[in-house]
Amino acid sequence: MSSPCQHELIKRHAACVVWFTGLSGAGKTTLAFALDDALRRKGIHTAVLDGDSLRLGLNSDLGFSPEDRATNVQRTAQVSRLMVDAGLVVIVSLISPQAESRNKARSLFNEDQFFEVYLNTPLEVCEQRDPKGLYRKARGGDITQFTGISAAYDVPGNPHLVLQTQALSVSDCLERLLAMLEPALKRRSAN
Repeated sequence: MSSPCQHELIKRHAACVVWFTGLSGAGKTTLAFALDDALRRKGIHTAVLDGDSLRLGLNSDLGFSPEDRATNVQRTAQVSRLMVDAGLVVIVSLISPQAESRNKARSLFNEDQFFEVYLNTPLEVCEQRDPKGLYRKARGGDITQFTGISAAYDVPGNPHLVLQTQALSVSDCLERLLAMLEPALKRRSAN
């Protein structure tokens, strides 16, 4: 276990990253903001990095090629690293389809600072949800290199938590997320 940074001692909770990965429509953003709200209510300092928001600013120059997707993940991971160094719990909501990119992101953190959460939601369910109409456009050929349709998604080999959002409510998922994080958040407040 690493020694606590000064920010963690001041904030009285550990800093870490919760990295939500899964197909579009799996529920990453919904769960990210639900977790953010639940942690803030507990007095934990948080930040949400949502893939859609990042593509409007920091990553607006990137497309959806495998190389650009890898760059998207690495920029997000670097920003997350800075925020963890500042003592925050960073909640990332990003498809991040390539296992190699996720592993590189994970390598920027101590083992007890990075929690990969895989939203294992079937493609059919994600397509039915399709909040932005992206699957319809991908099936119609209007969007190329769309994860799950014309671009691959590497299923995480060893995530910290797997959530099947088609079977679990938001509150059920939140309960499991908080149970996963509780030991990590307490580890530093005891120092």
